[in-house]
Amino acid sequence: MPENQRLEREKRTVEAMIGIYCQGHHQAEGLCPSCQELLDYALKRVNACKFGVEKPTCANCPVHCYKPDMRGQIRSVMRYSGPRMLFKHPGMAIRHMLP
Repeated sequence: MPENQRLEREKRTVEAMIGIYCQGHHQAEGLCPSCQELLDYALKRVNACKFGVEKPTCANCPVHCYKPDMRGQIRSVMRYSGPRMLFKHPGMAIRHMLP
């Protein structure tokens, strides 16, 4: 798979997960400011990842590029959104779980 497609899929996945989390916790129209900040940060980190196309999932990555507070926030998002992704975005969820 070309590099751009893989990284773009990663960005769409994190955006979907943050959207699910925000809708479930903040009931905002679109993303609330704190969730938008987290999304902007996550996209910046994906773009800056030194592994590029070989980027592992964050849970399997040897380098933790998120600041501790942001890492805690994204963990909460993934813990909440992960199971719900199967219902809202099943194809995306399955592709995210595959290596």
